[in-house]
Amino acid sequence: MTDIQLHYIEQGQGQPLVLLHGNGENCNYFEHQISYFSRYYRVIAIDTRGHGKSPRGEKPFSIRQFSEDLKDCLEAMDIAKTILLGFSDGGNIALEFALKYPERVEKLVLNGANLFPSGVKAIYQWPIEVGYRIAKLFAKKSEKARQNAEMLGLMVNEPHIDPTELSRLTMPVLVVAGTKDMIKESHTRLIYKSLPNAQLNLIEGDHFVANKNPEAFNEVVNRFLSLK
Repeated sequence: MTDIQLHYIEQGQGQPLVLLHGNGENCNYFEHQISYFSRYYRVIAIDTRGHGKSPRGEKPFSIRQFSEDLKDCLEAMDIAKTILLGFSDGGNIALEFALKYPERVEKLVLNGANLFPSGVKAIYQWPIEVGYRIAKLFAKKSEKARQNAEMLGLMVNEPHIDPTELSRLTMPVLVVAGTKDMIKESHTRLIYKSLPNAQLNLIEGDHFVANKNPEAFNEVVNRFLSLK
């Protein structure tokens, strides 16, 4: 069982649709998705452990732990099966969760996810790694630096998902990214090709298309979710 209670926003009725934000963000990232999809679904936007209003707790600060936190949160809400939409690290959490608990995932939307750190374009990954090293240097003297190192460490050291593992995910999956995403397009296509029942859609914009180009993003996701 989890050592914490995750904060979440809930809106709408019907089939559960869980939204998982990216590194260093909170559930408000999905403001345009919550208002849009709550017309059709029971939307639950969760703050990951140590993000937003969710406490840090004592357990490991890792993608795998976040996926276990998600399981505990869903069990507390008595949700046996859900649609998962994850952005960036939220997509990585969704993948970890689906691989361990496939029977609990109806459909999966992966937006700007990556299987391993080198899936991120070097121009974005290098500054993250430099920031991580600097934060680690000061972590013992500064609580803020320690927190920063922990957060950046997620992007430097995780995730580690073998593409061949994705063949086990038979539920419908939408792989979506921006045309100018910080994730390499070749990596996004690797995820798509490794999944047996997937669709791929590249939307005009950068890594943050859901927030910056919500009309296009919501239309693509809604079309996918409407398919029987």
